[in-house]
Parts: sequence; C-alpha cells; structure tokens
Amino acid sequence: MEQTISRAIVTGFAKKLTDSLRVDVAIVGAGPSGLVCGYLLARAGYAVSIFERKLAPGGGIWGGAMLNNEIVVQADLAKLLDEFGIRHRKAAKGLLRLDSVETASALIYKAVNAGAKLFNSVTVEDVIYKEGKIGGIVINWTPVLIQGMHVDPLMIVSKMVVDGTGHGALLTEKVAAKAGIRLNTPSGGIEGEKPMWAEAGERATVENTREVYPGLIVCGMAANAVFGSARMGPIFGGMFLSGKKAADLIKAKL
Repeated sequence: MEQTISRAIVTGFAKKLTDSLRVDVAIVGAGPSGLVCGYLLARAGYAVSIFERKLAPGGGIWGGAMLNNEIVVQADLAKLLDEFGIRHRKAAKGLLRLDSVETASALIYKAVNAGAKLFNSVTVEDVIYKEGKIGGIVINWTPVLIQGMHVDPLMIVSKMVVDGTGHGALLTEKVAAKAGIRLNTPSGGIEGEKPMWAEAGERATVENTREVYPGLIVCGMAANAVFGSARMGPIFGGMFLSGKKAADLIKAKL
C-alpha cells in the first residue's frame, strides 16, 4: 500500500510537470490577477501553468484587511463573481463585500478545474531570454532557495510570460537588471509603487496591465509597481479586471 501511494503521487506530479515544460503561457504568481488570467486562458484552450512561490496560492486575499477576512469589490463585477461562484453582498453604494477565504478558494478551484496547471512552493528565479524576447522562465523549489542550497533549476519554455508577483514586481525587476533591457515605461526601468490611493490605484491596475517587454506582460500590483502607480488596499476589483485584460492581450497575440 505504501509503495502504491508513493508511486501514484510521484507519477502524477511527474506528468503534470512534464506537460508544463513547454506551454503557451507561464504565469508567475497565483494572486487574484494571475488566477483570473489563468482561468480565462485555460478555459479558452491555451496551455497554461501558474507558479506560486508560497505554499498557499491566492496572494493577499486570504487575510482580507489586517486579518479581517472580508474584501471589497466594485458592484459592476457581480457577473464575473457569479462566473466564479463567489457569493457577494452589498457593502455600500457601488461596492460589494466578499468572504476572502471563499474568494481565494473559488479562484484557485476554477483555474485548476479549467485546466491550468498550478505549482505551489515553486519560485521563478530567472527568465529565458533569447534574441530580444522573453521565452520562458527558470524555476526552483522555494525551500531550496530559502536554505541557500546550491541546486540548479529547471526551465519552462513559453510563448508568453505573465508577471503577477505583486507589489515588488520581482520578476520584471530581475529581467530588467540581468538582461540590461529597457522596459516600456517612462524611465525604461521600474518606476516603483506609490502610496495608497484606492480609486487611482484601482484604475491604474487595469490601465497598466500591458506588455512591458516582448513576451512579458505585467498584471495586478506588479503592473502598478512597474509603472509607478498607487496601491489600492483590500479592494480587488482592479485585480480581477487586470487578470481579464492580461488574458485578452495574450489571446490577441497568440
């Protein structure tokens, strides 16, 4: 019995990883924008793999605001919430209140159920860069990197890479520094996230979702960090719409 259990796990994971060595889209970061993007692309038939450095996917949704596990979205997102099966209640004029645990769980389930492969505890430590284009990612186990172990990584080839790494835009920052490239930003580099301004941050998250370098799209808070816009706090409508926009941009390119 013990051997059978272990074989089932190892062979199942090996197939999942083998099937992800070449994909249409590699999404880095399983926060709300990355999960929405992954769900919409997988549902449309694209080969999508999502890589999350933490053990639990979902990004900053789980804790709500200061561990009050409730979040807010704009009322005009009701139809999209219904598609994910996320219950919502009126919070104030133009705003809906959601349970953060239900929201994170629903996003994860729908993305995986649609066909996206999700790898947790995996850190993207670099990208594949050839002939002026991002062509994939370089991955390693998060615990390996935390322990500082000298272990070489694996590579994932992809047609498009999505940076959904959150406030630090860590992937795009590393790309710009290591490859010495100029990004599609005013300065050519990372502009840096600005302080809190909920309304402006929500708008900017969607506006800033774009291809920042050939083969690399930024979404969610990573987009605001790259383009120098405000943070928005525990309101997530812009994150959902950013993921949707990223998926639409990739569909148009592929």
